[in-house]
Amino acid sequence: MPKNGKSLPTWPLLRQLATGDVLALDRKGAGSGRTDSLHARTKTADKVVDSVCPYCAVGCGQLVYVKDERIIDIEGDPGSPISNGCLCPKGAATFQLVTGSHRVSDVLYRRPYGTQWEKIPLGQAMDMVAQRVKKARDDNWEEQNEKGEPTRRTMAIAHLGGATLDNEENYLIKKLFSTLGIVQIENQARI
Repeated sequence: MPKNGKSLPTWPLLRQLATGDVLALDRKGAGSGRTDSLHARTKTADKVVDSVCPYCAVGCGQLVYVKDERIIDIEGDPGSPISNGCLCPKGAATFQLVTGSHRVSDVLYRRPYGTQWEKIPLGQAMDMVAQRVKKARDDNWEEQNEKGEPTRRTMAIAHLGGATLDNEENYLIKKLFSTLGIVQIENQARI
C-alpha cells in the first residue's frame, strides 16, 4: 500500500505512476500476484542428470531435469568444457524431441513381401533383431581360415557407431561385438 493509505490501481501502468516507478524496476509497480507465483520449472526437479546432446559430433553437455521419473526440462550444461552451457537450435529442442507428442513411439514392421506397416511391441522387435543377428552370425561363422588357423569370426556383420557415443558406450559396444566375433567395428568420429 502506498504511504497515503490508498490501494494501488490494478492497471500496471497506473501502478507504476502511482508508486513513482516509471521504468518498472520495482516489483510493486510492475509485479502482480501471478508474477509472484511464477518460478522456473527446473526448481521442482527431483534430480538433474548429466547428458550429451545426441545430434552431432560436438557432444555439447546437457542437464536433464527429472521429476517423478519424467523429464521436465533439458538445458545446456554451463559446466561443460565443450559448450559452456550453450546449445544450437537442434540441441535446444531436445526436450521436444524426447517429450513431443509427434515423436514416434511404436515399432513399425513390414513383413517380407508385405505392402502395409503394422505396429508391434518393442519387446517383440528386440527379439526379432536378436534372432536375426544370431542367425547371420551362425550362418556365416568362420572357425578357421584356409590354412587351418583359428579365426573365430563372422564377416557378415559390421557396426558403425554414432559420433555422440561416449568412451564408455564405445567400450561396451566394442566388447559386445568382439564377443560375437564381429571384426568390422568402426565409429563415425574416426571417418
